[in-house]
Amino acid sequence: MLTAYLIPTTWTELHAAWKAIIVLGEIIVALAVIYQALGLRYIPNNTVGVVEKLWSPSGSISQGQLISLGDEAGFQADVLRGGFHFWLWRWVYRLHTVPLVLVPQGKIGYIYARDGETLGPSQTLGRVAECDNFQDARHFLQPADGSTRGQRGRQRLILREGMYAINLALFVVITEDTVFHLNLQSDSEFDTLVDWQRALANIDGFSPVVIGALSHRQAPAQPPQGIITDGMAILPSDNIGIVTVHDGPSLESGEIIAPEVGNDRTKPDYHNNFQDPEAYLRAGGRRGRQYVPLTDGTYFINRWFATIELIPKTVVPIGYVGVVVSYFGKMGTDVSGTAFRHGERVASGERGVWERALGPGKYPFNTYAGNIIMVPTTNFVLHWITGKSESHHYDESLKSIDLVTKDAYEPNLPLSVVVHIDYQKAPSVIQRFGDVKKLITQTLDPMLSAFFRDIAHKKTMLELLQQRDIIQTEARDELRRRFRDFDIECVDVLIGKPETAEMGGKIETLLEQLRLRQLSIEQIETYERQRAAAEKLRTLNEAQAIANKQTDLTNSQVQVRIAENQGEADLARARKNAEQTVVTAQAESQQRVLAGRGEGSRVLQIGLSEAAVLLRKIASFGDPRLYALQLVAEQLAGSTQPLVPERVFLTGGDGATGTPAMGMLGMLIQLLVAEKSGFSPAEAATIDNLKEFADKMTREAMESMQQATQESAPK
Repeated sequence: MLTAYLIPTTWTELHAAWKAIIVLGEIIVALAVIYQALGLRYIPNNTVGVVEKLWSPSGSISQGQLISLGDEAGFQADVLRGGFHFWLWRWVYRLHTVPLVLVPQGKIGYIYARDGETLGPSQTLGRVAECDNFQDARHFLQPADGSTRGQRGRQRLILREGMYAINLALFVVITEDTVFHLNLQSDSEFDTLVDWQRALANIDGFSPVVIGALSHRQAPAQPPQGIITDGMAILPSDNIGIVTVHDGPSLESGEIIAPEVGNDRTKPDYHNNFQDPEAYLRAGGRRGRQYVPLTDGTYFINRWFATIELIPKTVVPIGYVGVVVSYFGKMGTDVSGTAFRHGERVASGERGVWERALGPGKYPFNTYAGNIIMVPTTNFVLHWITGKSESHHYDESLKSIDLVTKDAYEPNLPLSVVVHIDYQKAPSVIQRFGDVKKLITQTLDPMLSAFFRDIAHKKTMLELLQQRDIIQTEARDELRRRFRDFDIECVDVLIGKPETAEMGGKIETLLEQLRLRQLSIEQIETYERQRAAAEKLRTLNEAQAIANKQTDLTNSQVQVRIAENQGEADLARARKNAEQTVVTAQAESQQRVLAGRGEGSRVLQIGLSEAAVLLRKIASFGDPRLYALQLVAEQLAGSTQPLVPERVFLTGGDGATGTPAMGMLGMLIQLLVAEKSGFSPAEAATIDNLKEFADKMTREAMESMQQATQESAPK
């Protein structure tokens, strides 16, 4: 049915269809004529129309111009937005449809103007003109309010994220992904634009500057300091940004870094950390590396105007201070005084060594404007030991000190010195020496080497070994005095064992001799101790033996004391008896004729008693040399013959008167006395002879006692 309806089957139907086609064609032609007559054009809403006037009665634009601001032929300043537009005759206008410019979120777009005023001699970028972010090309080229006219070339003003209807015949927009352009003159111009895009991508110029946080971006061919992971550069987070401005007046003569300008928020020239180039230049900013760094934050900065170099913050660790040597600032006044001739110390912010050091902490210090030298404030050790160095590496070039002793030994002396630097004197140390390592290598090393060589020349090798503590104390005191002249403190000096480079040298031979000598001394001491131990052992054995016989010894001592006491008692009794006899005899001598015999008898009894007691006492001491006296005493004590006969027969003489005639009784008495005393009968006949007998017995007993005492006394 449908086929039958569409295809005519008769001539009548065929004729009617033909007429309908002709009418339709006429309508289309009429519409086309009307369209052309009205100059009707359609522009999609996601594009803009750039109008190019092909001819004009007014002629072409002026020499050097690209955009027509009047009725001249050429690219027109105004663009057309999406929709239908009339009176755009094709024989008069050519319509170029270009896409809207898209700057992605968080990105930056750069502008290159192909028309406008020429740049000044000191300019590298076109100044900022009021043009609604380059969407008003007419106002950019010819402002009606008399404001600043735009300049051709790369622009200081950047585009932030968003969509822009820009006349691409006048402006070229470079984004991270696209170069928006129209009607380029040659391929070389396009290549230049692509090179700019690539250079901006290498410095991450399409992204804002992020300071103080990890940032990720596509790794360039020569990435900055950071970690490359899967083609992405991870920049360090604890950093600052050093700004280098590429536009504006040059630095003054003698300056190496641009001073701080336009950082006062209350002033109209506040450039907000180089994000407003025009305000920076109005404030007197100059091209070159800037003194003020960027600290933590996000900054949308035109990288054609200023490039950013990320460097880490300066960290002064605990136990150190940072002495600032500033290369920037005005010339200051020397605060170190006229007597100090090792450079100048200045106040903070001035050029030179700052008087106050930086304490432990983090600092956004611009290392292009100065240098921070770390100075340890805690005690640190320096080793003059070949091949040994501490983690600070101040002593990595130090070696053991080679010496020559008085007796021609050549040892190497290992040495360690504990040093302290007062934090308040750290600027003075840096001012004098430049850094701590130069202080050590250029001053301390030759000073210590000369000092210990002088000591070694005056001492033998043995003295050097044995007087180590004395040398160490002397060195500590002397080096403390010398170090004080350089504003540092010598805490301690530690001397090691002198040694030679080769094994088994002279020093080892000397040490072996000393070892043998000391071993001999120790052996002598050991033997002496063993002898003393043997003596103690003998004393112990004697004490144990005495203890074992203590009972017998005690009994014998008691018996000796008993004998002594008995002898003393007998002696005392005999003396009393003798005294009583003497008294009685003296009383009776006045009345009787026999007084002489009584006196003799009394003297004899006293002498015999005293002799007997003394001999017993001497016998009680156990001295064999008194044995004879002891026998005499025993004979006298044990004699059975009575001294006076029990019965007396008298013959002859005058018995009535009792006269001592030489009768029988007298003869017996004389014989008995002579036997006991050793006197002849004639000598013992009188009382005087009896006294002499007693005195003789006493003297012999006393002499025997004295002789025994002298011989028994210890020599």
